[in-house]
Amino acid sequence: MARTAGMAGATARSRTSSSYEWRFDSGRICLDLVASSEAAHADREPLAEPGVLARWLVGAGLVPAETALPGVDSRWVARFAELRDCVGQLVRAQIEGRCAEAALERVNAFAAAPPPAVRAVTGADGGLVRALWAAPDCRELLAVVARDAVELLTDPAARARLRQCEGDNCRRVYLDTSRGQRRRWCSSELCGNRERVARHRRRAAAAHL
Repeated sequence: MARTAGMAGATARSRTSSSYEWRFDSGRICLDLVASSEAAHADREPLAEPGVLARWLVGAGLVPAETALPGVDSRWVARFAELRDCVGQLVRAQIEGRCAEAALERVNAFAAAPPPAVRAVTGADGGLVRALWAAPDCRELLAVVARDAVELLTDPAARARLRQCEGDNCRRVYLDTSRGQRRRWCSSELCGNRERVARHRRRAAAAHL
């Protein structure tokens, strides 16, 4: 599957092993960002918590570890939250077979900026590792995520694998890469296990009637 020039090709599958907020391998960076909305609370934006957005950018592979991100502030949070919501609207519209023109226009606008310039440098172990030529600005990183969404939604094979979790009160979206494409939940350990527990309780209750 094609990847956005330079940056996304190295990042989408080069995740760090460190834990970070909303660690969820949806199959695409843009869907990982959408998953952050699951952590939203009625009274606050989860990306606005101190340091959360910067940690997500590193943890999701958008920037190499140890990259300085001095510019991350409330403006970054607002723009990433806007892109997250637009991508979420767009992919759910695709799943449901409807249009979301306003969201599509915004995602295309975000994708128009160039991604950060990358280079290879010698790492501590002597091997080559990816680095950025300069500290990335917000527009560049937004473009990486938006271009990933554009590539996903214009690839018929990938688009056909888009799913929304069937778990109660879960709206996570993901790519179903399972054999037979019968995956029902974002996570077998989370939503899948909740469903199995619920079925067991229903059977146990019925047995006592």
